[in-house]
Amino acid sequence: MLTIRNLSRPEAPPIQARYCASFACQLRGLMFRRSLSPQEGLLLVQRRPSRLDAAIHMFGMAFDLAIVWIDARQRVVDVRKALRWRPVYFPRRPALYVLETGVQHLKHFSPGDQLSIEGLETQ
Repeated sequence: MLTIRNLSRPEAPPIQARYCASFACQLRGLMFRRSLSPQEGLLLVQRRPSRLDAAIHMFGMAFDLAIVWIDARQRVVDVRKALRWRPVYFPRRPALYVLETGVQHLKHFSPGDQLSIEGLETQ
C-alpha cells in the first residue's frame, strides 16, 4: 500500500492506494468493484510518461471516479471526473502515474499540486 498526500493542500486527507504496474492489473483496474472506501485508491504506474499509456477506460465500472494524472516529479498534470461506462479518458499532458479514487477527492487536487507518494520506493 502507498500513501498519497497533497503537499500543496495539507488539509486534504491522505489516500491509501494499491500499487498497480502490470498490464493485467491496469486493464482490470477497479472494474466490477461495487464501491471504494472513502480514503481508498489505485495507483497505476506507467513505464514512461505518456498521454496514450496513461489513458483509462471506464467499462465495467459501477461508480464514477476522480482521476488524478501525475508526472515523474509527483506533480498533478490533470484531474478529471470519469463517468462510469464511458470509453476513454486521456490526460492533457503526459503522466507517469494515474490515481483512481472516489469522486469526493476531486476538490483535493488541481493541476500543479505537488504530491508525495510514500512507499513508492519500496515497490
